[in-house]
Amino acid sequence: MSDNGSVNNVVRTPTARAPKADATLAEAVETARTALVEAVGERECGDHLGVVAEAERVLTHLFTALQPGYVGWRWAVTVARAPRQKVVTVNEIVLLPGDSALVGPEWVPWKDRMAKDDLGPGDLVPVPDGDPRLVPGYLVGDEPLDQTSSREQREVVEDVGLGRERVLSVAGRDAAADRWYAGVNGPDAAIATAAPGRCGSCGFLLRLGGPLSAAFGVCANASSPSDGQAVSYDHGCGAHSDVRVEDSQHQPSATTPVFDTLTWDTWGDAELEIIPR
Repeated sequence: MSDNGSVNNVVRTPTARAPKADATLAEAVETARTALVEAVGERECGDHLGVVAEAERVLTHLFTALQPGYVGWRWAVTVARAPRQKVVTVNEIVLLPGDSALVGPEWVPWKDRMAKDDLGPGDLVPVPDGDPRLVPGYLVGDEPLDQTSSREQREVVEDVGLGRERVLSVAGRDAAADRWYAGVNGPDAAIATAAPGRCGSCGFLLRLGGPLSAAFGVCANASSPSDGQAVSYDHGCGAHSDVRVEDSQHQPSATTPVFDTLTWDTWGDAELEIIPR
């Protein structure tokens, strides 16, 4: 009752109850087995494993699947009956995985599993509208190609629609920097740990502009595996500009002879001198 004397109606939400197994349907094991044998054959039908109540007067019988390659799978035969009727009918027969069944990996949306190597000529990768890597260009402005460009010049470019519609956001820039630094062109790559020098001191390094210029440049050495790619200043490879001929010609020598006992030596008749005994 409320303060003004009126009576409040209390609405109680009924709790969902698990369906009870119908006794008539639960006893129809042979009916379910007969339908399963007619559908898949006697050799594919195994022992009866139990029942699962699906709804009122709807129940599923489970049988072991004996198909090769389907260890742990179960045949599910769903049966039902009408109200006040004892006649059992078979609704469907399906093959379902059990707890120990070998199944494929969980489905991943294409946008999450797509890799850069999957993109080929003519392929398109749409960018979602809410991509956090991008922001509208009119909010932050486009980066000038010429460092001497003034703010007024950039605003004029935006007014006439010459700027980019969307530009890289701070989050997108940081994600790219982290990805590059942890990748094959970063300091922890195997080729970098064995390099004689770092990219920051290499004459083939092209400087970048913008915020990423403090940590990255572009390799311009055709002999390097990183040619044309962004590299961190503390990356490195054997194609450093300070490497000289005498350094690259050094070859380690074996201390002891090694005998080849795995392959055959082929000799021609002209190379052999036959000595009679």
